[in-house]
Amino acid sequence: MPNPEKFPFREMTVTLEGGKKLTLSKETLSAGLQYGPSHGYLPFRNQLKRMVEQWHAPPRWAESDLIVTVGNQDGISKALDMLLDPEDFIVVPDPCYSDFLCMLSSLAPQIVAVSVDDQGMRPDILQSALEKAISSGSTGIPKALYLVPNSCNPTGTNMGEERRQEIYAIAQQYDLIILEDDPYCFLQFNDKYLPSFLSMDVDGRVLRFDSFSKVVSSGLRIGFVTGPPPLLQGITLHMQASCICPPMLSQVLIHELLTSWGDEGFKKHISDICQFYKEQRDAMIQALKTHLTGICEWIVPEGGIFVWLKVLHLSDTSAMLLERGAKGDIVLVPGREFMVDSTKPSPYMRAAYSCVTPEEMMKGMENLAKLIQKEIELQSTHT
Repeated sequence: MPNPEKFPFREMTVTLEGGKKLTLSKETLSAGLQYGPSHGYLPFRNQLKRMVEQWHAPPRWAESDLIVTVGNQDGISKALDMLLDPEDFIVVPDPCYSDFLCMLSSLAPQIVAVSVDDQGMRPDILQSALEKAISSGSTGIPKALYLVPNSCNPTGTNMGEERRQEIYAIAQQYDLIILEDDPYCFLQFNDKYLPSFLSMDVDGRVLRFDSFSKVVSSGLRIGFVTGPPPLLQGITLHMQASCICPPMLSQVLIHELLTSWGDEGFKKHISDICQFYKEQRDAMIQALKTHLTGICEWIVPEGGIFVWLKVLHLSDTSAMLLERGAKGDIVLVPGREFMVDSTKPSPYMRAAYSCVTPEEMMKGMENLAKLIQKEIELQSTHT
């Protein structure tokens, strides 16, 4: 380790919302500027363990552990590298978070795509898809099941408690590791937190991925993984061989912030941001109702930052959005980007309401309605 006395930084104070100052002590700042343990800054890990036990009460908590990662996605990527051999089967919802599909592309697994409804992955299709995979004669092994149970990206749907229990039972039947990706768990608008897969994990088959990106800062790049120690050990070894350790200064800063807030302060912060995003969601739904009724269909999200739109009279949205929409300052993501088979047409598109004003939403949806009408006319002339 380099000598910390020769680092040029001597003190750090940040100003929080409301004007409160958060000052790092000399010892704390020194720890944040130095290399640290690959599994995370110990005071921070202990703090997170207490929070996870409080939030989820995992049935096998005494046999579980927690490590810090360079954001949520870093942990997921390393878990996939650890779990999957070429030709192994992995189960994903279809549509699926696009970056997760990118992670899979270099690993060459066999993807079992499971259709979704307004509660996410359908258990009946999951069961039949796994039976088909096993009877296919492939040498690959069904290894893992990936899902986003709360405010799924891109669909915005929440998986109900009964549905979660059904999915877990199927994972038991086929001995699958569940990759529970839950970055939107705190961005829920109805004050009802559904039980996590970690909270029902009696077997030690869940790797749960949490993130501070949506509730503290996306740029600090801090996530954490909870699950069985043998699986976490593999991710930790990968950390040692790649980034050495998660960003220490980010860990120190979030640890000091959470300590300053306490449990009640953290709850108040979550309540405040949920109220903000709920108002954003409501403004988006009003804009949709005003301009896209009869043109698109959507499910009102109960949390998160996305709305998943289906255009009623178009078979595909890609050319419309990427070639013509961008020229008119309309930026939505085409549905194809989230489909396991991206060569097939998709009438869907994803809108985000996190960073736009209600006025911009209203104008944007007005422009989108005009764009869709022109696209319908354009496609009708080519048929």
